Amino acid sequence: MRKYSLFPLLFLATTLFSQGISPVQQRKLVQALSAISSLYVDTINDTKLVESSIRGALKDLDPHSVYTPKEEVQRMREPLEGSFEGIGVQFQILNDTIMVVQTIAGTPAEKVGVLPGDKIVYINDELVAGSASKVQNSDVFKRLRGKKGTEVLVKIKRGNLPELIEFKIIRDKIPIYSVDATYMADSKTGYIKINSFGSTTFDEFTKALETLKKEGMKDLILSLQGNGGGFLGTAIQIADEFLPAKKMIVYTQGNNQPRTDATATVTGNFEKGRLVVLVDEFSASASEIVSGALQDWDRAVIVGVRTFGKGLVQREFPLVDGSLMRLTVARYYTPTGRSIQRPYKDGTESYYKELSNRFRNGELMHADSIHFPDSLIYKTLINGRTVYGGGGIMPDVFVPVDTTEYSDFHRSMVAKGVVSRTAVEYLNSHRQELKEKYAAFQKFKKQFETGDDFLKLLLAEAEKEKIKYDDIQFNRSKRLIKLQLKALVARDLWNINEYYQVMDSENESLQKALEILNTPGAYDKILTISKLYSQQK
Repeated sequence: MRKYSLFPLLFLATTLFSQGISPVQQRKLVQALSAISSLYVDTINDTKLVESSIRGALKDLDPHSVYTPKEEVQRMREPLEGSFEGIGVQFQILNDTIMVVQTIAGTPAEKVGVLPGDKIVYINDELVAGSASKVQNSDVFKRLRGKKGTEVLVKIKRGNLPELIEFKIIRDKIPIYSVDATYMADSKTGYIKINSFGSTTFDEFTKALETLKKEGMKDLILSLQGNGGGFLGTAIQIADEFLPAKKMIVYTQGNNQPRTDATATVTGNFEKGRLVVLVDEFSASASEIVSGALQDWDRAVIVGVRTFGKGLVQREFPLVDGSLMRLTVARYYTPTGRSIQRPYKDGTESYYKELSNRFRNGELMHADSIHFPDSLIYKTLINGRTVYGGGGIMPDVFVPVDTTEYSDFHRSMVAKGVVSRTAVEYLNSHRQELKEKYAAFQKFKKQFETGDDFLKLLLAEAEKEKIKYDDIQFNRSKRLIKLQLKALVARDLWNINEYYQVMDSENESLQKALEILNTPGAYDKILTISKLYSQQK
């Protein structure tokens, strides 16, 4: 907390922003910070002041220029880098207890015998269960994660066994997968779901594609629903798999950044088959680059609702203490010249509220609630179809969001972990009989029903959390609740791929995609007319 320690910020102010800030405003900033450094009445917390100043400067620029403290940088990178070092468990803290929700296949925890439903009581002889421990998620991460090859001791309470079970676990690299699901949606249609665009995504995707081809795939449904983006290079690689050589995929440009074009290469493993891309309001950035390029070249039918509208390019600036600043330097444009970025002139708070405004304005339920001025109308590059700019990618086939099964009662149970905890508790009591009865997933998918005993357990857990029972709301959400519980059981008994196969049975965009592909002439008709198709309720 030294008075002179503000000068790194003065240096930042006079160098990094020197091209964009006038000399008068630069001197003004230096004067203000110098006065604070030299004259303020109390001791200055220089770290807090510098971080607040950087955050404040970035906040006034755009919604995606951000500052990340040193301790958060590595965790921020993990989903995109594709791995971290630890033991390989997913957990939840429920009722002051660390409960293992899932063990990742092939990781140290799974190899030594840790099971979903196990309750971690001690980590390295330190009590981490019960109200006295007051353990937080961040504490668990610090204790369980560590360098590859190091050892951690955990003592676990399993079911009704009287004694704790002790495991010695040697930490290792834990993979983070970005392809959630790969399966045949019908006899000739493959389905791949990508949750983000990271460093391992392209390899995962190409393996998934080859697997489906061997299973007889002719058409492909690519789901980018809920995919918030990732690496630009990975998005270009994925789009390149579908587009012929020399077709533009995306270009970037900014006031201080010259235009840079990315085009498809001669390689591409699925340039001919029919393709449908699923998107929703959470599909952003790299997802919009892929879907926008495929739409502009009339290469795929886009199904869902308008995407998020994140089309700003960030450049990373590592700072001296290990923290990181991500500064917007350019915008993404689709091949037709559409800017992917939606407006943010009303400030960051209003920008992030725009999604909820779409819901209130009816855009997510009715295509005719969306109006585009003539200035935002573009024509696709092969068939001359009408597509729209103004931020986000408007689908070719609109499938409204179904909110009929939503309720506050269900939302509260999900938010407080009741649904996932109930699935784990049910499995603790029925795991062996389920494994014996459903040796194969397809039999489970067809025959398993979420019965009354399962639902009674759910409501008992909700009561423990003091969630007030509402009969009308429960019955409104009952079908969705039963589906979620079944999917969670499938995830535990098999993996995330099987979880999505259960949940996707009610995915209306996926069902619409299958209808398009299986109705003679429908796919080609959509790609040749200048009109938004809509599936209304």
